Amino acid sequence: MSRRRPRPAGRLGRWARWLWASPNTLIGLALGLLLLPFGARLRIVDGVIEIAARRAPPRRRWPFTAITFGHVVIGTHAQELQRLRAHERVHVRQCERWGPLFLPAYLLAGAWQWVCGRDAYWDNPFEVEARKVGEQEV
Repeated sequence: MSRRRPRPAGRLGRWARWLWASPNTLIGLALGLLLLPFGARLRIVDGVIEIAARRAPPRRRWPFTAITFGHVVIGTHAQELQRLRAHERVHVRQCERWGPLFLPAYLLAGAWQWVCGRDAYWDNPFEVEARKVGEQEV
């Protein structure tokens, strides 16, 4: 069985998604690079840069376990990055869809949920999609 080469339109689409998400990716890279001198580990998994901030779980609870900026996922440690990989990949695809509008849209969606008396994080449509799709991919 021979492997088919990706069609040029497929490659072009992939590059277009990367370019569209690149403002968010640059934010993630900047934050991640700040963590490297403190022992953070960087690796690329399926085209996504994963940065484990610590080698072991933190002693104190952080405000997040993992956070996505474009094609960069920053996690508290490697085990959490692995556990949340499917969920965070949904956010990567959301960044590819929304591009530079993702962060404002995410924050506005959370604010809207809060104004409506719901939870800004758990009821945020971006998180609802990531939980739903992420659980199916596990």
